[in-house]
Amino acid sequence: MIEDIVNSSALLLVLLNPFLMSIYLMDLIQKFDLRTFSIYLLRGTLISAIVFITFAWTGETVFQKILQVRFESFIIFGGIIFLIIGLRFFFGGSDAIGQLRGQPRGVAITIAMPYMIGPGTVSASVIAGSRLSPLFSALSILMALFITVISIIIMKWLHDYVRKQNEAIVERYIDIAGRTSALIIGTFAIDMIMRGIEEWFQLDLNT
Repeated sequence: MIEDIVNSSALLLVLLNPFLMSIYLMDLIQKFDLRTFSIYLLRGTLISAIVFITFAWTGETVFQKILQVRFESFIIFGGIIFLIIGLRFFFGGSDAIGQLRGQPRGVAITIAMPYMIGPGTVSASVIAGSRLSPLFSALSILMALFITVISIIIMKWLHDYVRKQNEAIVERYIDIAGRTSALIIGTFAIDMIMRGIEEWFQLDLNT
């Protein structure tokens, strides 16, 4: 049981990837002080936790019986979203990502989606629900989110501390790391789209 909890938490944590998420959220890290950023991050995490636990408890039933759509469609659409994010990030940097969020009142929601809630993390939640009881699947999800939040807040604090000393170096690092991560984001996005299409066609062949 403990091993399943740890494995489920680890899978979700890897997909959330606090380091890459801190790059995605760099415009917010630079814009807000530590307290304000932490509040927005916690609100976004709470939204994500509700969604992840819901999918862990219901599995793919939400798509098949309630929405009456294929889960593969969700994967393809998620890939398209991340492809747009990757392209905007690569050509425009973190400032371009800020344009996708809108006004600050919607920051918590847009932190949750698409940066936390996506096809990969939703799939990991479904897997946790299939391995564990409802209580322990929720516990594994909350553990992964807790580690993610703490890691990002620490990165925010380090960013603020280092930036005061070497602002030019930090800006250069952010630009290089951001554009490099955009290549990774775009690669994963294309892979998600292709995987969704393959599973869609495979399902059609089986039926």
